[in-house]
Amino acid sequence: MPDGALVVDLSPMKAVTVDPKARVVRAQPGVLLGELDAAAQRHGLVVPAGTVSTTGVAGLTLGGGIGHLMRRYGATVDNLLACEMVTVDGRKVRADEAENAELFWALRGGGGNFGVVTAFEYRAHPVGPDVVAGQLIFPIEQAADVLGGLPAVMAAAPRELGLLAAVAPAPALPTLPEQAHGKPVLVLVPVHSGDVATAHRGIDPLAALGRPLADLVAPMPWLKANSMLDAIAPHGMRMNLRGGYLPALSTDAVTTLLTNAAASPSPSGAATTINLWCMGGAISEDTAEDATAFSREGAAWLWEAVSMWDTPEHDAQYEQWAKAITAAMRPHSLTNGYTNLTDDQGAEWRRTVHGSEAKQRRLRAVKAIWDPTNLLRFNKNITPETAD
Repeated sequence: MPDGALVVDLSPMKAVTVDPKARVVRAQPGVLLGELDAAAQRHGLVVPAGTVSTTGVAGLTLGGGIGHLMRRYGATVDNLLACEMVTVDGRKVRADEAENAELFWALRGGGGNFGVVTAFEYRAHPVGPDVVAGQLIFPIEQAADVLGGLPAVMAAAPRELGLLAAVAPAPALPTLPEQAHGKPVLVLVPVHSGDVATAHRGIDPLAALGRPLADLVAPMPWLKANSMLDAIAPHGMRMNLRGGYLPALSTDAVTTLLTNAAASPSPSGAATTINLWCMGGAISEDTAEDATAFSREGAAWLWEAVSMWDTPEHDAQYEQWAKAITAAMRPHSLTNGYTNLTDDQGAEWRRTVHGSEAKQRRLRAVKAIWDPTNLLRFNKNITPETAD
């Protein structure tokens, strides 16, 4: 590996166990989200996590974890009960609120900086088997108006309603005009995890924001709802991620996102999606900013630019575009952020992404205890306080 890097392959560690009475799910780090979902749902439970089946639970959890259930149940780290970790000097330790509590605090958002986590224990919640979810597809010409109306609608929405808004190529669906296939559209992806009979009360106002080309929202199994995004994130593609928190979905922020979306590269076999995740509810209100290393303070929305392509020859143009949209969105974005949904942007970004200076100092102090020589540094690195 370059620069002496070492990869620890945990993919064979696939065990998942569910205690339905205690509503606790235990997963090893090789488990994928689709596998975690399936194991929990067999007991009518879910672990609040991500939205792509091939995502690994380890990286998602250690970075924070957002998804369709975050407004109802919080981030993945808000539902993490304990970790087991192998230290850089070979010891096996447990971290939870009572044992190695400071390490447990740091693991909830600090990434793979402190050791090799070999097991996760999660609090699970009853959801399903059916939820109400799907896609509301609008012409791109309506995007600015629809996005402009989202904050008011979501401010009145119940916590059970999660929402993703995406500017993406139109899927080749029989319900869409053939000439629209592959062209940019605005897609609202509501997921209502509460009472199926009353879900329309939260979702109907979303459809009323414009004139949808297609309304594909319907009751469906939770497992289907939480794998809807697999189609736009095929496993094995090359990928570039950028993103950040927005304190508000302002007109200027929306205009900037739409302008940059229109300027994204578009070689054959590639796709770029601009995502806007609605926060609020449990993820914003139920867990104090300093309770975990994961930062969410001040964030009303999360923007994300995702590019996927298949050959190295396009790497440079996508990196150039990613830098351009990041620079354009900087005036609208908070300095703290969600580390999993963006690539490392350098020392200043690493200094502020977890929130306050006090949190960064606390993370560096934990790092100094568990990895004082910064062995685990080929990551979004937190340097030990003794390393400067």
